[in-house]
Amino acid sequence: MGGDHQGCRHPAGINARKAGLALAVFLAAPALAQPKDEPRVEVVAKGLSNPWGLAFLPDGRALVTERPGRLRIVNLRTGTSSGPIEGVPKVSAQGQGGLLGLALAPDFATSREVFLCFSEAREGGSGSSVFRGRLAPGGTSLEDGQVIFRQMPAGNTTRHFGCRLVFGRDGTLFVTLGDRGNMSDAAQKLDGHIGKVIRIRRDGSVPPDNPFVGRAEAKPEIWSYGHRNIQGATLQPETGALFTVEHGARGGDEINRPEAGKNYGWPVITYGIDYSGAKIGIGPHKEGMEQPLFYWDPSIAPSGATFYRGDKFPSWRGSLLVGALAGSLLARIEFRDGKVTGETRYLESLGERIRDVVEGPDGYPYLLTDSPNGQLLRLVPKG
Repeated sequence: MGGDHQGCRHPAGINARKAGLALAVFLAAPALAQPKDEPRVEVVAKGLSNPWGLAFLPDGRALVTERPGRLRIVNLRTGTSSGPIEGVPKVSAQGQGGLLGLALAPDFATSREVFLCFSEAREGGSGSSVFRGRLAPGGTSLEDGQVIFRQMPAGNTTRHFGCRLVFGRDGTLFVTLGDRGNMSDAAQKLDGHIGKVIRIRRDGSVPPDNPFVGRAEAKPEIWSYGHRNIQGATLQPETGALFTVEHGARGGDEINRPEAGKNYGWPVITYGIDYSGAKIGIGPHKEGMEQPLFYWDPSIAPSGATFYRGDKFPSWRGSLLVGALAGSLLARIEFRDGKVTGETRYLESLGERIRDVVEGPDGYPYLLTDSPNGQLLRLVPKG
């Protein structure tokens, strides 16, 4: 199976961590046991085709990518979607590939720049690429579009593209890149972009303070390596640190805080096993490789993630909200002093694959559901 764990359903529950690993140690709530703060779900828009990425425009409307290759604007008041925006790059919409992550430039209000991550067909197969375009007045097209980055080498599978985009506080752009499913060993090599987080400028150039700049054997765009398939990424508001959520194989989904130049272990170390039941790598630890902040076993197939800062759910402030595909749930991860202290699971009775999670300008969390008739959902407190 691929990084989306298509068709899997894992029972709830997290195995206790071994002592001394500085990982969270507790058991998750039983499946379908609704927590006291279970939110009410409102349907904002329907009829989206496998929506993947979500970003809010300054006027309160939402940009949504659809995996088959379309970008739309959703009016939250009317629940209506625009026609496909023109000028979007041609995507290779096969398997898990297509039009995936998006981000608005930090100065979008004046620059109108939109950044898209997509799977692009090229010699040798396909790979994740990053496109920059300017949303025209009226929002009907992207102008002056250009591809500013291409993951190399290309791969011959349709899996594990990664493709979340996050702007750092300094204006540089983090891009998550998967191991393509059959190229996992390359995640440990620095001569390519497989299984990496990269960091680039808005024009695709390399920041001079990237950790591998000047090393002949390394791609200078690399920020961190040893990743499998990161499908969620966000900044922690208090620190500005990048946090990622990453698909394991069978078990071993991870939350990480990727730091410059560090190795996060895949496929040498992991808490998961192969889908065949075979062992992967050498086990869960190796000197010089980073431990996750938290991991799920069984897998939930985590996708979009965001730290909640709003006032609609006061007890959620500072928590990391993570959507789950195979798990069909929303996980709320609590932190104290930089460590995970607990997990609460919501929306298990909804039965929807949660692809992305974004806090809206109104302080409510918004979700995208992954299906051919996908929805944009808003979470509001009960009562």
